Amino acid sequence: MRKTRHFTRRTLLAGMAATGMAAPLLPAAARGQPGGFISRKIPSSGEMLPAIGLGSWITFNVGNDPVGRAASLAVMEDFFRLGGRMIDCSPMYGSSQAVIGEGLARLNTRDRVFSAEKVWTSSGRSGPGQIEQTRRFWGVDRFDLLQVHNLLAWEAHLDTLRAMKAEGRLRYIGITTSEGRRHREFEQVMRAVPLDFIQVSYNILDREVEQRILPLARDRGIAVIVNRPFRQGDLIRAVERRPLPAWAAEINAANWAQVLLKFILAHPDVTCVIPATSRVEHLRENMGAGHGTLPDAALRRRMIADIETL
Repeated sequence: MRKTRHFTRRTLLAGMAATGMAAPLLPAAARGQPGGFISRKIPSSGEMLPAIGLGSWITFNVGNDPVGRAASLAVMEDFFRLGGRMIDCSPMYGSSQAVIGEGLARLNTRDRVFSAEKVWTSSGRSGPGQIEQTRRFWGVDRFDLLQVHNLLAWEAHLDTLRAMKAEGRLRYIGITTSEGRRHREFEQVMRAVPLDFIQVSYNILDREVEQRILPLARDRGIAVIVNRPFRQGDLIRAVERRPLPAWAAEINAANWAQVLLKFILAHPDVTCVIPATSRVEHLRENMGAGHGTLPDAALRRRMIADIETL
């Protein structure tokens, strides 16, 4: 369980709500105060995109469990209410696609979502069929972004995606990797093929992409989506019982989730980060990182040093 300082998130928020003190934990937009959500430009189009999206790996894979589906719906509802747009999924993620589609229909938010999906099959011939099945799960007319998941059969699938984009059936194309896999091949694809997006793992401890991948994305005009910002929760669990450092106040970070996300968002080549969660209180904390000050280069170095000592 993720916690804020020495209290659980649920306990802290419940206690503050009872005393009328919960509002300061929410982003300015949710409190009705001035302050816009941090957005970033998609280089290939100039379109602005909110810098915090929503991942669905594991968290939305709830099958037909009514409790799990209700929790996912609640997360999606607050995500849109707090200014989010990009939701990312994959055929690899079990029932997550159907859960997202149900949520979009019930919330009537198909026209608000930035739909980011993937093609994930070893056969180039089966790619179009998988994409169509995925589209039906979501219930959208077309996807905003389709990505070749973990470079699987990337040449054939990128041919398919380029054709879809040329025909107006897709807005953006990209490739993904995670956990530092196949960075050399990833870089080669980035150099060889026109792409709108890449998706990589990046967090305060896993910074390999800073060396070559992120600079290349900047040079090539490619937007960057960041996955695994919390190392699937391991980073949060490593620091959750520690008090927030004094410098957290300098970047308007009220909890460790916001510290870790603001570190990522402070990198100028990052377009959007997609933390996943099944809990509304965690979603609100994550979205709170989209407001306020981001660390400068000096503070980012200090953050790295302090987190590494923990």
